[in-house]
Amino acid sequence: TFYNVCQHRAHELVSGSGNSSLVVCPYHAWTYELDGRLRAGPNIRSVPNFPKSEICLTGVRTEVFHGFIFVNLDDDAAPMDAWFPGVREELGAFVPQIDALKPLEWVEIPERCNWKVSIENYSECYHCSLNHKTFATGVVKPETYDIQPQGHCLRHTTECQNLDSMTYPIDLDSNEHPGEYSSWFLWPTFSFQVYPGNVLNTYHWRPHGPASCTVWRGWYTEGGVESEVIRKLAVQDRETTVEEDNHLVESVQRGLKSKGYVPGPLVLDPSSGVNSEHSIRALQQWMRDGVDEG
Repeated sequence: TFYNVCQHRAHELVSGSGNSSLVVCPYHAWTYELDGRLRAGPNIRSVPNFPKSEICLTGVRTEVFHGFIFVNLDDDAAPMDAWFPGVREELGAFVPQIDALKPLEWVEIPERCNWKVSIENYSECYHCSLNHKTFATGVVKPETYDIQPQGHCLRHTTECQNLDSMTYPIDLDSNEHPGEYSSWFLWPTFSFQVYPGNVLNTYHWRPHGPASCTVWRGWYTEGGVESEVIRKLAVQDRETTVEEDNHLVESVQRGLKSKGYVPGPLVLDPSSGVNSEHSIRALQQWMRDGVDEG
């Protein structure tokens, strides 16, 4: 993985999507191998002692995590397995077929709020029973919902509602966790979420500025094959929880601008649980740590 900039005169190299056996800059046709090395450029052979062998695209630290490609602009950051301990093994247990999954559907949700507002909303279920009727009555049991830090991961766990009343079939004998819901939020902007039936979906927050972001929702099937069940789940999610959250976070963003807002204390229940905001305290501490380190 490389920064998208030519080492010649700083033109952007590629746009859009696709694949190629070489990377050719559209400005002066400097051409790079896929390992970043400069292969050729018009008239460079006429330049005495031209340092062709020294020129290479600037790399970006990259890790593959169950087939998902993560990049990190900090070359000195800890590996993902150290930053998010246990997540790789847990996710593999909850979604045994994860290495065979491919995207089926992407849903882009623009939100008129700061990305941290959206992530804080995702990272607590204090508001769930009041605001997410479908999620709180058809998927999880809110009274059992808990969120705990796990390294720089927020681990969501809960019991599920009566699986006999689910709107799609679940084979409870298929593996170790078919009847469970779980989520792993990876600080700062990504989450793996598993619905009963080992159904993987993902959240990816993309900040645009101090008051706007886009949330990419991904839905997956083995081999990316068509699935009416997953399509319906994506629609249900989009029309219920996603739509409900959109109103909440945009209201918070407006409220943050009010001269009348005096921040109150977080509700920190020593026993944790659904009506505690200890997960928000963790998020805010990670943000402070990041600012201090920067």
